[in-house]
Amino acid sequence: MAAAASMATTSLTLSLLPSQGLRGSTRSLPVTKTQRGVSTKAGSNLITAKFDLKSPPYPMNALEPHMSQNTFEYHWGKHHRAYVDNLNKQIVGTELEGKSLEEIILVTYNNGDLLPAFNNAAQAWNHEFFWESMKPGGGGKPSGDLLNLIERDFGSFEKFAEEFKSAAATQFGSGWAWLAYKATSGKDKELEIVKSQNAVNPLVWDYLNIVNLLLFAESTTRLHINIHGETCVLGSS
Repeated sequence: MAAAASMATTSLTLSLLPSQGLRGSTRSLPVTKTQRGVSTKAGSNLITAKFDLKSPPYPMNALEPHMSQNTFEYHWGKHHRAYVDNLNKQIVGTELEGKSLEEIILVTYNNGDLLPAFNNAAQAWNHEFFWESMKPGGGGKPSGDLLNLIERDFGSFEKFAEEFKSAAATQFGSGWAWLAYKATSGKDKELEIVKSQNAVNPLVWDYLNIVNLLLFAESTTRLHINIHGETCVLGSS
């Protein structure tokens, strides 16, 4: 991701998708689904299923000045596309073909002894979650159940923002910072800030992800984090 690292300073504003709010059961947080295409090869009855690179939900210049169009095109059009294309090549004709992206991630994590398809599967998931979490002009303080959980688990929204920024700034090398949810038995805290290196996704640790932030080596990042329960995320790498 060296080209993306040429952006020396990047502003980030994060906010939560309304569909990921915690109203009602806090165990109903969704996970993202990468589009899967189905095609029939000409002259045969063979049907092949593959993962498709989903188009971003907004124009590639929509996040400027926080993320430049060039950076967006590089991350989505090169890195994200490569993860999806390589994953399709790796799983064709294997026991992984036909499984959901989440299933492939969990199987190939292999209790930390990563199998070959893990990196591409997890990075495809991570990047789609990242794009889908973002929206131009997002921002503001959350409300409702999410704010209540943040204040319960971090003391205040401001304290959460401080801890999230610290987690992102101290991640060594490339990776991700996450706000994640984990149902706990007999514990007070369910929202946690999680760091992961390279492609690792907290799904493998039995978390449900709420928001993530892409981090890459050799970059200097300035974070302005705001979570809003009625808009979605504006963020960048």
